[in-house]
Amino acid sequence: MQLQAFVALLSLLCAANATSEHHVRLGKRQNAGVVVASSSSSSGAPTTSITLAAASTSNSPVPTTPVGTTIPPLANITSGMATPSTVPISATYSAGATPLISGAPVLPTPFVFQAASWPAQDQIAPANSSEVSEWMQELDGFDIPDLTPTVDGTCVNDPAAAAQAASRGWWTCGGYTRVTDITACPNKLTWGVSFDDGPGFYSMELLDYLASKNLTSTFFVIGSRIVERPQVLVEEYMAGHEIAVHTWSHRPLTMLTTEQVVAELGWARKAIKDVIGVTPTLMRPPYGDIDDRVRAISLAMGMVPVIWTSTGNGATFDTNDWKVPGGVVTGSQSFATFESILTNATMLNTGFVVLEHDLYAQTVDLAIGYTLPAAMNFTPALTLDSIGRCNGIPSTNLYRESNTNTSFPYQNSTSGDSSVPSGSGGDSSSKTSGALSNAIMPISIVVTSLLAAGGSLLM
Repeated sequence: MQLQAFVALLSLLCAANATSEHHVRLGKRQNAGVVVASSSSSSGAPTTSITLAAASTSNSPVPTTPVGTTIPPLANITSGMATPSTVPISATYSAGATPLISGAPVLPTPFVFQAASWPAQDQIAPANSSEVSEWMQELDGFDIPDLTPTVDGTCVNDPAAAAQAASRGWWTCGGYTRVTDITACPNKLTWGVSFDDGPGFYSMELLDYLASKNLTSTFFVIGSRIVERPQVLVEEYMAGHEIAVHTWSHRPLTMLTTEQVVAELGWARKAIKDVIGVTPTLMRPPYGDIDDRVRAISLAMGMVPVIWTSTGNGATFDTNDWKVPGGVVTGSQSFATFESILTNATMLNTGFVVLEHDLYAQTVDLAIGYTLPAAMNFTPALTLDSIGRCNGIPSTNLYRESNTNTSFPYQNSTSGDSSVPSGSGGDSSSKTSGALSNAIMPISIVVTSLLAAGGSLLM
């Protein structure tokens, strides 16, 4: 990748003291023009105590007292568990309400979904729309690698692409990353908390829990879910959580054409912008399925890829909570995986990012009843924070409209997206390298070294 673009990203990540900003934003939560409504228990089910699993030797014991009134015992969190009632929206925000992000526009008019104006939900977004034609112009001036799409995003069904995984930078087959990927938090024993695939029916329960613990998270949201539950996205954003792109239909991106990748990212980005008024600068590829072509497209569209942490021996920090609703694993097995993740985290020189989800009741129950409490009670003590903040990214730089760093997103004055604010573009001759970097390391490690040296960069 061209040095100028790389330095721009490092400058972004070293631009602010995220810890102090976190406390300021938490202090503002009650002053954002919110009207609080009373809410009742989300289920009529009897309260059930959470018991300590036998023969556990982890430093993160299962809580012995209920975290909430609806959390079932760990052994009961399975694909066949009873569906709990949902928690109602706890706050309403009117158009014109001021977000916690300095310089961000006020909330737009409440979103009303009109199916004719959007792609079919949960289907690959079509590439032949006028919107996609405009978004394709954002790739002008960028060198998008000419890599053939994979068969279906898996290694087993595309052995030819799998054999070239290292040169392609294909994460799915071998865990290959580039220095432009965020895969960890720079500080040891820091967990970059995130949840994927929402907004879900049970996201409000998670939001209530996070608020009760003064925790913030990064939510990687799907366009098809946003248009179903826009008010939940508003609640996440106005509560101070970070919002990032997770595509329109949650397909493996390496299997799609370049135009389809642009459509998947563009429609999800548009849904976010229409609902909360801002355009995210972070994205996460579904299943972590990314290669150098998808990276270049994402970066050209002003979004930095975020993946969960992997160890040198190939272990990934995936809780497998998403496998519980389908009956592939049980809640107990998923939590055991999380305990292993915490053990592995103590052996890293950096912090870490974990894959969790807020789409299903099982995954939310695991988070608020088990994984989050276990992490907060872990020895040695962990710091829990959102991914942008744990990487030192100012909250303003997480959205194009409030971004004050004119070198980020990557310079591209030929953008056809009218949502790109003036000043965030630049010299259209600036390109990402087709090969990118062959370094296989999280960018957070580089940032940590720079911060230790003073955190100053020449632009």
